[in-house]
Amino acid sequence: MAPGGIIAFKAFDVPNAFRERDKLRKWLRAVASDHGHSVGELTFVLLSDKGLLPYNQRYLGHDEYTDVITFDLQTGNGISGDILMSYDRIRDNAATFGVSAREELHRVMVHGLLHLLGHSDKSAAKRTAMRGIEDKYLALLN
Repeated sequence: MAPGGIIAFKAFDVPNAFRERDKLRKWLRAVASDHGHSVGELTFVLLSDKGLLPYNQRYLGHDEYTDVITFDLQTGNGISGDILMSYDRIRDNAATFGVSAREELHRVMVHGLLHLLGHSDKSAAKRTAMRGIEDKYLALLN
């Protein structure tokens, strides 16, 4: 296993938008470390809306597009999971919020990791709190 665990990036049927992978790995490990955790194995997967929709239907019972779905694969040796993201939703959200697609990709990545670290966005108050935590960690990356 690589020092600090394995962090992989994959893209299917969309442009590979993962840039500066070493910088991203260092950043994601720092987020986990800040929560008192190490990284076991994380895989960030970029898909189209059509690629992600079946996961949302099958595992969450939602028949709609979403930007991210997180699968916790924790086995006891660091934070482990798959974070599936829609490139289409990321681009649309970036336009809606007036940010670059790259910045929105980073927000969605840290959002998925924060779920693995125990954060929830199931209520308006929790969504607001999580957005603040995302902003904190995005500032560390930039």
